[in-house]
Amino acid sequence: MQTKVTPEWIAVDWGTSNLRAYAMQGATALAQVQSQDGMSRLAPDQFEAALNRLTAPWQAGPVPVVACGMVGSRQGWTEAAYQPVPCAPLAARPTRAPTTDGRPVFIIPGLSQDRPADVMRGEETQIAGFLNLNPGWDGVLCLPGTHTKWVHISAGEIVSFQTFMTGELFDLLSHTSVLRHSVGGDGWDDTAFDAALSETLSTPERLAARLFMLRASDLLHAQSKAAARASLSGYLIGAELAAARAYWLGQNIGILGSGDQARAYRAGLETQGVPVLLVGSERATLAGLTTAYRAAREMI
Repeated sequence: MQTKVTPEWIAVDWGTSNLRAYAMQGATALAQVQSQDGMSRLAPDQFEAALNRLTAPWQAGPVPVVACGMVGSRQGWTEAAYQPVPCAPLAARPTRAPTTDGRPVFIIPGLSQDRPADVMRGEETQIAGFLNLNPGWDGVLCLPGTHTKWVHISAGEIVSFQTFMTGELFDLLSHTSVLRHSVGGDGWDDTAFDAALSETLSTPERLAARLFMLRASDLLHAQSKAAARASLSGYLIGAELAAARAYWLGQNIGILGSGDQARAYRAGLETQGVPVLLVGSERATLAGLTTAYRAAREMI
């Protein structure tokens, strides 16, 4: 049952697969709800109804909403145009979405990079929140996810960033490739992960060969699924760290994330002697949305 509260405003993290909403009083979350009404499941004219259904117990008049993520994509509620870097993570004014009842709904624009071509949506809000929580911080942020971001921060601005599809590759390989027969379950083997990461960090050009070795080791040596799963993650993250070396080598590093994936990236970096500051992604997202709300109040 949803908690009945009267928020000052509503914070929304609207991704491809899920919708998360927070009833906010200033910077404090009073309640949280979520649904599977992600961007990929909705037509542009269905977003307002999806949000209203989820937050119905909270609504007492036209409570303002600030949203980040794929809700601002071309397939979202309304497109919030990308802001080119270098810039502060929330440099552009939020875009107001059309509503049938006049409710003020603001969508945070994503960021783009011309060369090499890259884009982000949602991560800019997490980064703004991280900087709000860590004033004056300079260095490189890693945001693990389906599409992991490495982001260079200097003087409060995003200077450059690069995206790696490591999380999506892990999902595809473990669920649709021949490796699905060898890496099932959710088991884990720290030793196997460390060894695999070290191998591809040293020789990333051998990644494709090592991946098939996971299947062969299962067939010939009955390698455990926990070891195979951890090795698959280690191989992919090791190859990513090798490619992103210019971002993390000799830099001040922060990881925005939580759960096993964030811990795996931290472990991989710490094996290279790189100290890491770990900040929960939800905490950073709410801090970023709060910063955006303070700016959006001037537009109401």
